[in-house]
Amino acid sequence: MSGFSQSSVSSQNSRGTKRKWVPEEDVALIACMVDLHNVGTFNAYTGFNVGYLNELERMLEIFLPHVMLKAKPNLELRIRTLKGDWAIVYDMHRATRKYAETNADIIEEIDVED
Repeated sequence: MSGFSQSSVSSQNSRGTKRKWVPEEDVALIACMVDLHNVGTFNAYTGFNVGYLNELERMLEIFLPHVMLKAKPNLELRIRTLKGDWAIVYDMHRATRKYAETNADIIEEIDVED
């Protein structure tokens, strides 16, 4: 404990531990998010509407009754992590091989769709 005061050490320990997600929980989370999207109640142009985390929490309680996942912070942080991971994989896939797309290609695709 040399170099650290007792209060700073105890405050660091009181922050709690990180929650480890198991694959079954990830599968249930993604399945519930797909169900929410397919139902259409919480859809928005850029993602989900306000209140979707609470509904997601209720749905996951049915799939995983004893896990006790909360909308904040558990679900919110896990969704943010999954989005980041997906964006990395998507960007890597888009930027490799002979079908690599540049920003100009993407804009051209959008213009063609409109």
